[in-house]
Amino acid sequence: MTPTLDVPTLDDRITGSLLGAAVGDALGGPVEGYTPQQILERHGGRVTGIVGPWNGDDWRTARPIAPYHKGDGHVTDDTLMTHALIRVYEKVRGHLDAYAVADHLVPELMGSPVWIPELEAEALPLQRIFLAEKWLVARLHYGHVDPREAGAGNIVNCGAAMYMAPVGLVNAAHPEAAYEEALDVAGAHQSSYGREAAGVFAAAVAAACAPSATPRTVVDTALSLAKDGTRSAIEAVAEVAGRHTDFESALNPLRAAVAPFDTVGPDYRSPSLGARRPSRLHAIEELPIALGMLLVGEGDYRRTVLGSVNYGRDCDSIATMAGAIVGALYGESAVPADWAKRVAEASRLDLHAPAAALARVTREVYARDAELRRAHESAFATLTSTDR
Repeated sequence: MTPTLDVPTLDDRITGSLLGAAVGDALGGPVEGYTPQQILERHGGRVTGIVGPWNGDDWRTARPIAPYHKGDGHVTDDTLMTHALIRVYEKVRGHLDAYAVADHLVPELMGSPVWIPELEAEALPLQRIFLAEKWLVARLHYGHVDPREAGAGNIVNCGAAMYMAPVGLVNAAHPEAAYEEALDVAGAHQSSYGREAAGVFAAAVAAACAPSATPRTVVDTALSLAKDGTRSAIEAVAEVAGRHTDFESALNPLRAAVAPFDTVGPDYRSPSLGARRPSRLHAIEELPIALGMLLVGEGDYRRTVLGSVNYGRDCDSIATMAGAIVGALYGESAVPADWAKRVAEASRLDLHAPAAALARVTREVYARDAELRRAHESAFATLTSTDR
């Protein structure tokens, strides 16, 4: 759907971002881990919408996917973690930090059953998330590690970045604040370029909420804040993306652009021995590609997200990030309503309720921030009133 000329409201942007993320997640899930060529062969062409499991009715036992029912509109752990973080915001009703992860997110993962679409059962989120996210429970609940340092030692991947959209939305139109808050939150989960990606993704979502934002301004904001290999990877991918308006022609060039910064290597399911280790030279693959597809798709949700999906590899997270940014740019109308309806029904989730809850918290946080700013301005004026 082509974005409208109307300027979306804050509530509309929050709804669009969270819907866009969930739909992107559901579209990417069934082809996660495969190459563009494998996707082409499996589906007789590119994925153009919601598809079923890669292995059809054998999804329950087929390796390496079993026992997860990926496909048919089911969201994955990206959305489950995003919604869990929103519930933390509902409890704290303020800015979050690493201690909020220890005090609230970990108990959510361990003790609050939710419907898990891929398991087709109500279960604890802990029973669905992967080892890089289980790290939170091991380090914070059992290890009692300082939350600000708990991410050190975990594999460096997109596990923290994939659910940071709420941080960007709470800091709507203030990307610098989103970047700092996400870095603090992600410190409990990740280190190095995985933590950096969480900050930059949150900043990109916040930048997309600015009234005059465009795909280009979002990428420019990400570049202005990103450090080290993350910045270099985004820069390289963005340069290549600027030469394409069709994702088909962009698939291989974008992969070639990010490859020097990606430690996983050419075979996504068999990472190299140097994969996912801390480094100032490297970057996760998912965020630069999501930003690249945003430029290739020129902000159109279908083109941007379907490009992300057909890229393969960790495409559910790529499409989650890309979808969140497009939704924040243009609001709910940017996300195809038929896709959103099918994903909500298939996943048995109310995709609007988390957005409404986060919008209320965002207003409360802004009001408190404004009050604190006024108090600071008053105090500083008093302190400098006798300056010569």
